[in-house]
Amino acid sequence: MPIYEYHCQDCRRRVSILVRSIVNPGKPTCPRCGGHRLERLMSRFARLRSEDDRLDALADPSTFGDLDESDPKSVARWAKKMGKELGEDLGEDFDQMMEEAVEEEAASAGKEESGDDLGDDL
Repeated sequence: MPIYEYHCQDCRRRVSILVRSIVNPGKPTCPRCGGHRLERLMSRFARLRSEDDRLDALADPSTFGDLDESDPKSVARWAKKMGKELGEDLGEDFDQMMEEAVEEEAASAGKEESGDDLGDDL
């Protein structure tokens, strides 16, 4: 049973409707406003890829375009993207760990700029 997407011309919203019969789908009704002036939209689709294809795509240098190794936030975004692409569950603690790492990096950069470390070696 497919799910079709429509644009309701009455309430001007995008709606998804489950069609129980492909042979006789009937006249769709907007679930939000009850309108019958629906225009069917082209739905997004997914493509299945093998693990080798996914790994090849990850190794493509063009996927590293926005990665700045000196920026912890950029590295965190990259790690999330890689985990998602590999299908790995990074766990609920991942975001918190990344935030803490970013804060620690910012704090150590602030110390270096203020010169707090200069008198320790004397």
